[in-house]
Amino acid sequence: MLKYHIVPVTPFVQNCSIVWCDQTQAGAVIDPGGELPKIEAAAQELGVRLEQIWITHGHVDHAAGAAKMSRELDIPIYGPQEEDLFWIEKLKDRAISMPAFREAEPFIPARWLHDLDQVHIGQETLEVRHCPGHTPGHVVFHAKEIRRAFVGDVLFAGSIGRTDFPRGNYDQLISSIVERLWPMGDDTVFIPGHGPESSFGQERQTNPFVGGT
Repeated sequence: MLKYHIVPVTPFVQNCSIVWCDQTQAGAVIDPGGELPKIEAAAQELGVRLEQIWITHGHVDHAAGAAKMSRELDIPIYGPQEEDLFWIEKLKDRAISMPAFREAEPFIPARWLHDLDQVHIGQETLEVRHCPGHTPGHVVFHAKEIRRAFVGDVLFAGSIGRTDFPRGNYDQLISSIVERLWPMGDDTVFIPGHGPESSFGQERQTNPFVGGT
């Protein structure tokens, strides 16, 4: 069974997630935005062997630590989708005025991810959904068997991702939520990029941006 543990990192309190196969203890880190020693210590305490890095999108608070972690642990980076390359190329520039991300480096992932791709860790498989709107190359990781989705900044408890960044698109974001997240089921719990977990059913009922859709 897939298990996960959330590690909030950086002053942005970004939800970095450690996910792992409980049969093999092989694990992946989703969105290591910074504070790598904290993430690695959590993995060690959990007995997880980190083997991959998965990136939902190229914003600095989600991707700043990916290159360094990849190099130091000798593990590959998967994701996001290619349309976020322009954000990844700007990581170092963005970090100049943000001390918390001073170690940010651009990178090219070992594998770009696309809609309906799969990622594998140990004996576990997650489905990738391309969910543009917050950024054009944003992806989401869906763990069907445990009814969980790691959605980055697409959707939050009571809110949605910002669309005022370069190449953000409000209509596209709403379409991503309605057409690609809701079909995962009302009982699916999602882990957002910031803030508490919620369920798609709860957000369909109460979220002021997408409630009733």
